[in-house]
Amino acid sequence: MTASPAKFMFDIDFGTGAEAKPSIALADHHAKVAEAEAIAYRNGFAAAETEARNVTLQRNAAVLERIAAMLDSAHKRLATIEAQYETEAVEVAVAVAKKLAPALIAREPMTEIAALATDCFRHLVAAPHLVVRVNDGLHDLARGQLEELTRSRGFEGRLVVLAEPGMAPGDCRIEWADGGITRDRAAAQAIIDDAVARYVAGRSSEAATITTTGATP
Repeated sequence: MTASPAKFMFDIDFGTGAEAKPSIALADHHAKVAEAEAIAYRNGFAAAETEARNVTLQRNAAVLERIAAMLDSAHKRLATIEAQYETEAVEVAVAVAKKLAPALIAREPMTEIAALATDCFRHLVAAPHLVVRVNDGLHDLARGQLEELTRSRGFEGRLVVLAEPGMAPGDCRIEWADGGITRDRAAAQAIIDDAVARYVAGRSSEAATITTTGATP
């Protein structure tokens, strides 16, 4: 029995000697293209969003750095102003005290003397005698007031009030057998002036340190 010849299926392109390339439907092609475009869009959008976020972070960091620098500068200026105001306030207070003290002493010359004497009388009740030296212009007034104080404080010793021409009004010296105490406004004022000068110098140095280094003392 003779075999039937095989049917020609047209799978081979005889013009090129290669198999025919597979093809897809046009709708599938458009779908693939649309999907690729969508993926590319999403990737591009994500990249752009990341870039925008990085730019925003960089800008925010720069703004924060400028704000920090401004705050640091303001802190230094405020510290300098604060130190200046403090030193000026102290200087003004001392100046006012220097102006007021003579006027107060002139009006009430015995106030400080009586206060010092009262304290001494309280601690020296049993002393055999006390010598109080005062300005010669206050001698009579001082003797009368101090004698009254000795009686009211129970002092039993002998009170001697002496006039000292060179002593400033309001100053005095109280002496007893084994000691003494002095109220010298000029000496006290010198101590106060020295303390104020050292305080002002210290605050000025602190302000200069803050200004140059930014370090808070």
